[in-house]
Amino acid sequence: MTDTSETRPTDGAAEPPRPGGLRRLMRYIPLIAPVLLWAVPCWVLLYAGQHWPFTVTLTGTVVFVLGLIGMPLAIMRGHGRRQQDGAAIVGDSLLGSSWVLFTWSVLLGVLLRLALVVAGVGDGQDRARIVTWAVLGVAAVLLAWGYVEARRVPRVRRLDVELPRLGAGLDGLRVALITDTHYGPLDRARWSARVCDTVNTLEADLVCHTGDIADGTAERRRAQAAPLGTVRATEARVYVTGNHEYYSEAQGWVDLMDELGWEPLRNRHLLVERGGDTLVVAGVDDVTAESSGLAGHRAHLDGALDGADPDSPVLLLAHQPKFIDRAAAAGIDLQLSGHTHGGQIWPFHHLVRLDQPALAGLTRHGARTLLYTSRGTGFWGPPFRVFAPSEITLLVLRSPDRRPGEAPTTAS
Repeated sequence: MTDTSETRPTDGAAEPPRPGGLRRLMRYIPLIAPVLLWAVPCWVLLYAGQHWPFTVTLTGTVVFVLGLIGMPLAIMRGHGRRQQDGAAIVGDSLLGSSWVLFTWSVLLGVLLRLALVVAGVGDGQDRARIVTWAVLGVAAVLLAWGYVEARRVPRVRRLDVELPRLGAGLDGLRVALITDTHYGPLDRARWSARVCDTVNTLEADLVCHTGDIADGTAERRRAQAAPLGTVRATEARVYVTGNHEYYSEAQGWVDLMDELGWEPLRNRHLLVERGGDTLVVAGVDDVTAESSGLAGHRAHLDGALDGADPDSPVLLLAHQPKFIDRAAAAGIDLQLSGHTHGGQIWPFHHLVRLDQPALAGLTRHGARTLLYTSRGTGFWGPPFRVFAPSEITLLVLRSPDRRPGEAPTTAS
């Protein structure tokens, strides 16, 4: 039990630093955010000068209040100890819908209203009602489109990546990347099978999964993950844990992936050899692994590279892009990551960039190191993707010593 009695620092002892105002505010965000997500659209759509009939205003207000109360309750029942998939679907859908409504209520509530004033359209009530219908129309279209985008099989993004240390014997090595499949409350077993079929059409030498396989335990999501066992690769299928594995028995997922024929690269590496040249393929646990308290799980790059030839190029799998600082310091040639989902629902990508050094695509870090960040193959939580399309990625590794006339292809 903690002693809460008042104490005074001894002479010369520094008082413990007091949390700053921003840090104190961050503690209340879980309480403030849901209120804002529902209160702002409620105000913009119903109370900003529309003068709707009383029954319309009352009905609309009741809907928003029910959303404000129901969303966190459904999320807690769905993702808490009870793990009720039906509640999770409702809560996640409400979260995504409220985010889209909030975003466009703010944007159109200010910009469209200002444009209407400048254009001299109608009076205050007319402009307010135009804004209401515009917000509802845009939100409905984006949510319908975003749902289709989230549920479809991702398009394949192809790009060539030149690695200066890659030997000519490995030029053209085909690396397929899937990540953040997030099998979850919505049963996506058929979607999973179609994704794996698409990966097989790429005829990859190496297939990588950089974590966040599912939301839920391996036993609970086994049927959705089972098609991963059908994926083909001429060299290896490799996997590293993501942060969501550590919410749901990570070792169970490691064991299941091993059972399905994938190599869990838990702070270890394997070698791909071709034409007398060697590529080190290494992987680390997610950066959240150590704080999970799961014995033996932590991100340990030195362990992953132990015994590897320092002159050989290294392809590293690390779930979060933020691991790139350690990778660049170690002289890694290429890191493959996921985690960001490309923001998933615009404009959430601005918040993602506060935590991660890259959102999507190929970026350079330091003198040698490249980072490829996938927007993810599936979706987390809200079944919507808005201006952040999912992807299956095919990276063709290129050597500077490739034969003349073999020009790199452009990304698609």
